[in-house]
Amino acid sequence: MKKIFILILIPVLTIGSTAALVYYIKIDTFSFAWAFNFMLMVFIPPFIDTLKSPITSSYYNEKTWEKRGKVYEKLGINVFRKLLVLIGWEKIIRKAHPIEKNTQSLVNLHLQTKKSEISHLIILFIVLGFNVFVAIQYGFVKSLSLLILNIILHLYPIMLQRYNRPRIERAMNLSKRREGHLATLPNDITKTAANDGII
Repeated sequence: MKKIFILILIPVLTIGSTAALVYYIKIDTFSFAWAFNFMLMVFIPPFIDTLKSPITSSYYNEKTWEKRGKVYEKLGINVFRKLLVLIGWEKIIRKAHPIEKNTQSLVNLHLQTKKSEISHLIILFIVLGFNVFVAIQYGFVKSLSLLILNIILHLYPIMLQRYNRPRIERAMNLSKRREGHLATLPNDITKTAANDGII
């Protein structure tokens, strides 16, 4: 009953908050784009967590066209990762979600990357809808705030999850093989894992 209540409450609050933003802030401004994105980031992740879905869709599997992350590297994913470290996001994530060198920690992290990806994907399409509306009603230039923030706050985080998840899978397999021994996971995997699934 509690789960159903939360799953109903979150969409109601999301719609109500969106209506309030539209009423009090001009929809074609940067202020609206900023507030709208972060409002969605407050409501959507808890909704996904409450669903408690196993998230087993093949969508999350690494695709051939991703070329083991080479596509994302060409699109600047490593620059984005460095930016997260520069602004202090990595420290915040490490504090909230400590990375332990054991299999279960990696399994949990792997699941979290999926939750993070689907959350950002949902938000990306919601914001895209508003982006198209603003572009039609007020012109493309007025919609740039929504477009740029959508790319930075959602598209790149989605790419980051897809870039890191295969690496976490390899670390999981390595950890399972070394289970019961004093194993040390590769440092680059442990470090980059701190950014996975939380953004």
